[in-house]
Amino acid sequence: MDQILLEEYRGETLECVHRGHICGVSYTGEVKYVVGDTNAVTFLRSAGKPFQAIPVLRHGADVHFGLTGKETAIMMGSHRAEPFHVDALESMLRKIGVAEDGLVCHPTYPLSVYATEDLLRNQAPKRSIYHNCSGKHLGILALCKMMGYPLETYFEPQHPAQLEILETLSYLSECVINQIELGTDGCGFPVFAIPLRNLAIAFLKLACPELIEDEAIRTAVEKMVGIMNEHYEMVAGSDRICSALLRDTNIVAKGGAKGVYCFGLKKEKLAFALKVLDGSEDEWPLIVASILEQIHYDNTKTIQSMYELAPIEIKNDNKKVIGRNTTVFALQIHS
Repeated sequence: MDQILLEEYRGETLECVHRGHICGVSYTGEVKYVVGDTNAVTFLRSAGKPFQAIPVLRHGADVHFGLTGKETAIMMGSHRAEPFHVDALESMLRKIGVAEDGLVCHPTYPLSVYATEDLLRNQAPKRSIYHNCSGKHLGILALCKMMGYPLETYFEPQHPAQLEILETLSYLSECVINQIELGTDGCGFPVFAIPLRNLAIAFLKLACPELIEDEAIRTAVEKMVGIMNEHYEMVAGSDRICSALLRDTNIVAKGGAKGVYCFGLKKEKLAFALKVLDGSEDEWPLIVASILEQIHYDNTKTIQSMYELAPIEIKNDNKKVIGRNTTVFALQIHS
């Protein structure tokens, strides 16, 4: 059963409650920390992007097309189409040799408000590469072009690239394929739903790749996580939780739409997956900060960066403190 993770107060009156689940797994893959139901099934949404990128690196499509670290990193990203993101995406289009209208993701304006405002001032049109998933799409198109797979159907569930993604997720999450539920993501790609415990196990393998027996996948994961840490700004953007956490080279992290967030800790050999049931993302930094505090994480700078993204104090438009956010969950040790 779900539990309350965070409460929002306006003055001293409770105004909003966010419920959900948290699962933390140890190095052995066993559940160690529990809040709510660790078997709650959730769609990965964009938290699945690292697993969707693994086949690209496994087959060396990034090297084949001469992609830089920044260009490779954006394949795992939910970018905001800030100018430095767009530069990388346009370079990828040229290097891979695909047309922008070959992307199935719909033309849109950037998620970055500032980037969108600049485009509107210049009366610039929407573009497919402004979509926050376009880096992932370009990565799979690169794989398809190198492998000789059909480009026109690269997003279909039965496409060989998509089948390899499904197999990769199943292998790393220890969730058998016929128990992985399938849907369609906002960008047009297949999206997978698995229990939180399996999602945490998958992120544990990213943080501790020595647990991966398959050498090709292990090598791809090691390279991928290093790139995510080195080019953290490409995985999300300015003032975003993923980029803030990835600055800490001990952490590999990625979130997805509708409240799912995951991260692994290399030194501690732990990984967490959480789901905010109302789908809100604003609470992520406070929840992650509380998890890190409760396990006595020693990098206080990382914890502080979470509170900078989502302060405990709630301020109105005039910068007056009018309420507070309060995390109320306690990690339970699983026996």
